[in-house]
Amino acid sequence: MARLRRVGFLTLALIFHLIYVYSIFDIYFVSPIVSGMRSFGVGREPGIEAPARRLVLFVGDGLRADKAFQAVPDPSPPEGCEAAADTPIYLTPFLRSRILSHGTFGVSHTRVPTESRPGHVALIAGLYEDVSAVTTGWKLNPVNFDSVFNRSRHTWSWGSPDILLMFKEGAVPGRVDADTYAEEAEDYTLDATQLDIWVFERVKELFASAKKDPEVNAKLRDDKVVFFLHLLGLDTTGHAYRPYSKEYLHNIKVVDSGVEEITKLIEEFYGDGKTAFVFTADHGMSDWGSHGDGHPDNTRTPLVAWGSGVAKPKPTVDGEASGHEDRFSSNWGFNHIPRQDVAQADIAALMAYLAGLDFPVNSVGQLPLDYIDATPKEKALAALANTQAILEMYLVKEKQKRRTLLRFTPYAPLGNDEDTVEHRITKIKALIAAGEFQKSIDASSTLLSTALEGLRYLQTYDWLFLRTIVTTGYLGWIAYALTTVIDLHVLHGSSKSDRTTFSITVFTSILACLFSVFWCQQSSWRYFAYGIFPVFFWEEVFARRKALVLGCEVLLGHVQSFRSYIAFILQTVTFLGILEALVQAYFHREIFTFCFILGAFWPLFYGKDFIRHNWLLLVNWMIFCSLMSIFTLLPAVKVEDIDTITFGGMLMFMTGLLYLTFEETICRHSNFRVSSPGSRGIMGMQVGLVFLAVIVTRSSAAFLQAKQGLSLGNQAVGWLVMVASFLLPPAYRFYPNSNYLHRLTVVFLTFSPTFIILTISYEGLFYFIFCMTLLTWVRLEHAIYRHQSTDWARAKPESASTEQTTVDTQKYKYRALAVTDIRVALFFFFLLQSAFFSTGNIASISSFSLDSVYRLIPIFNPFSQGALLVLKLLIPFAVISANLGVLNRRLEVAPSALFMLVMTISDVITLNFFYMVRDEGSWLDIGTTISHFVIASLLCVFVASLEFVSEIIVRGVEVGGTVEVGTSAISDSIKSGLTDSNNEYNHNMNRFIDKKHHPVSGQENRHLETSDLASDEGDEVDRSNIAPPVNGAAQAPNNAATPPPPA
Repeated sequence: MARLRRVGFLTLALIFHLIYVYSIFDIYFVSPIVSGMRSFGVGREPGIEAPARRLVLFVGDGLRADKAFQAVPDPSPPEGCEAAADTPIYLTPFLRSRILSHGTFGVSHTRVPTESRPGHVALIAGLYEDVSAVTTGWKLNPVNFDSVFNRSRHTWSWGSPDILLMFKEGAVPGRVDADTYAEEAEDYTLDATQLDIWVFERVKELFASAKKDPEVNAKLRDDKVVFFLHLLGLDTTGHAYRPYSKEYLHNIKVVDSGVEEITKLIEEFYGDGKTAFVFTADHGMSDWGSHGDGHPDNTRTPLVAWGSGVAKPKPTVDGEASGHEDRFSSNWGFNHIPRQDVAQADIAALMAYLAGLDFPVNSVGQLPLDYIDATPKEKALAALANTQAILEMYLVKEKQKRRTLLRFTPYAPLGNDEDTVEHRITKIKALIAAGEFQKSIDASSTLLSTALEGLRYLQTYDWLFLRTIVTTGYLGWIAYALTTVIDLHVLHGSSKSDRTTFSITVFTSILACLFSVFWCQQSSWRYFAYGIFPVFFWEEVFARRKALVLGCEVLLGHVQSFRSYIAFILQTVTFLGILEALVQAYFHREIFTFCFILGAFWPLFYGKDFIRHNWLLLVNWMIFCSLMSIFTLLPAVKVEDIDTITFGGMLMFMTGLLYLTFEETICRHSNFRVSSPGSRGIMGMQVGLVFLAVIVTRSSAAFLQAKQGLSLGNQAVGWLVMVASFLLPPAYRFYPNSNYLHRLTVVFLTFSPTFIILTISYEGLFYFIFCMTLLTWVRLEHAIYRHQSTDWARAKPESASTEQTTVDTQKYKYRALAVTDIRVALFFFFLLQSAFFSTGNIASISSFSLDSVYRLIPIFNPFSQGALLVLKLLIPFAVISANLGVLNRRLEVAPSALFMLVMTISDVITLNFFYMVRDEGSWLDIGTTISHFVIASLLCVFVASLEFVSEIIVRGVEVGGTVEVGTSAISDSIKSGLTDSNNEYNHNMNRFIDKKHHPVSGQENRHLETSDLASDEGDEVDRSNIAPPVNGAAQAPNNAATPPPPA
């Protein structure tokens, strides 16, 4: 096929990585939902009622287990008792009374993602949706599977529309009533306890209406009814104020008081003692007011059950009761009460049993027998029904698997012909009939565990096959990208594809076989995409294998002596070591600190002459590297600090003001013309917006801290400042200025207001120092390039030609990439990673804080608020793309050359994280490994996107006069190996370029325009005008001119 040009290559990179990033969900987190199962309930003799006629479920959204039961100073003491505010009290006296005297308690362990939708699905349906289901949360998305609500005779629910409506719409029509408040009520700037009080008041209104409405009264008195109270106030308050704040702790008191009221109301209404109560949470909350990942603060939630059918507490007289071995609950005051921990899905099985319902057919929860008050026979029957329900799911899933796979191997423990599932069920029933209840319970438990393992076996059945394909795809991309970079930017597109009938047949046959397997197995369309990429990549690599070989010979032509081999090996090991260090930096942010400190001294290796001529630049570099090293030592958990925000904002303001003041001096030293009055006026407005952003941010923060709500004026001005900051830069078209320093200053000021408004602590300082570090890096790399180029210019003084190529009105001649450019790409990749991790542990979903977005969107709107957070995250990437675009020109390499080089090396990290992904173990490990892989994979997408952004930002930029092709990044060793390297290069090129080529005109010779970097397959190239690399870099052609000293 024709050689992909720059845009085609970047587009392919985007498509490939966006598709392959989803592969972990197809491999590790396939949806467990199947249909066609029979339902099972506890088989009771006629006349024997279920443990309870009705069930009440309280869910404190976002309630951490420790905060519910720890003793803390009273966050809201009664008037006149402020003196006793420092005395620790328990915030949930009613729930504690249930634990101590009336019921059973424990910790419910949730799974990632610790978000509201998957948490409620696990609680109410008993299944864990695949991790990607978090993207379907927040808004109406009916659950398409069975649930406790769907099994009930009728369910009444109150709370947030984001949770209630998805269960109502997904159930049998008319079975679930959902009474919700308006979305506007979820305002983070107001008192969120009103959301919970609203729920409690609506419940009271329902039971009050039953006294007047016989129809409502009759429905309420049916059996198998469920009441669901969704209490969102805790989650809202935790996001706004953190879970250790007085506001959050006060909300816990409000919830406990409301639960007590509703419990007494229902017990008095019915008066039959046949109501079961369950109190729990969908997820916890991190110390910085977020959730989503697998941190224990997010996965450990309280569980308290009491009422009809629930076991009473069995306190120990001496010593500590069971369940407290992890010391997590050591300060709750329950050490003498057994703690019965469960998995979150087990709660659905518990609720179904208590209310006398069939178990939800998709439930994988195991009935916690320690929570139920029943006879041994009843427990045995319940355990058997629970096991049969899960076995039914396994059998249906196995049948589906057999039908779709070409060859299927059943799960051995459940596929034994001598001990079939039916036979084992019969034995359990026989044990129950013989009164061997404990043995039957043990047998049921063993069989249930085996069934869950069988489901796990079916879930992971295709792992090896898919992981092999995906691994081959990533390795293929690395090889393809490397081949493309060498072909375009080292050999300048001079090589031809070398396909044979045999190779085409082989690769086509492989693709046909893969597609046939996917078709027969009724695989998702994504599987076909997973299969086509590795075949395409490796076929392209094979077809251009000669270019790959020649490129390696050209780039590594200087590696000939034993000493050079040792040096090259050490450089390679160092390169791989840095990449591995970046992998470990995802787990330990401090590694960035260490790397920045080492990087501060790296330029010193270029010798005394370089240091003497660039000492001021080196001092700047060391200062900014030292400052950057501090950020990854700061805590990821940040508390709003308006003074720090103001200081960072004023630094941005002063930077813009100083540039405006001293622009004439800067331009005079850089040989650029001064901006026109119109251009300076626009920049003055940008500087003014920065100052206005500081003022409005301080004002908005004061309103929010005073809990006065966000005034409409503050909100309007905040939006106006942010929008105006993005609308001003296009106005520079009327007053163009091609000075690269001017352009980078414009970019810096464009994003400053947004960063100030969306900052809660030291992020503004990071943005300022990061931008200064990038500018210093660009100047330092150019200084190194000039230093190395000087030796080459001295070695070739007779160069005199001035042939040039025009790009965006600027004249360029591009050199070939050299081995030394890999270091530049690695530096860019490192700085790209530091943009992620310097202000937090972005590998953790819950490191996002919503504090800043309340200044613009105070009402809960996850997609809009999330978009603002993503915008804040992407700003450093836009800045770094602009700087790399400028550096690309200052180093005289073709547009996109460095970006493509970065994309070649980035997937080394991605492949590391692909094999680190886990779907078992602690929830923290699971959540962390998913986050790491997704971020690493999307980095290549970011890089490809940044190339397009960079082209827009630096279009028309001058980097210091006309740039000639004669310079090259060459060390002193060029002098000694010049002649030999020329001969070697010409010999290699002669092997691969057609001798009958037609000469290329002077304007076309080897100078690639931005919009057309590569010729189509089969194009001929004039070999005489291609600069051969010497000692690992590109040598200039004989007619190349020595460059003037750049600014």
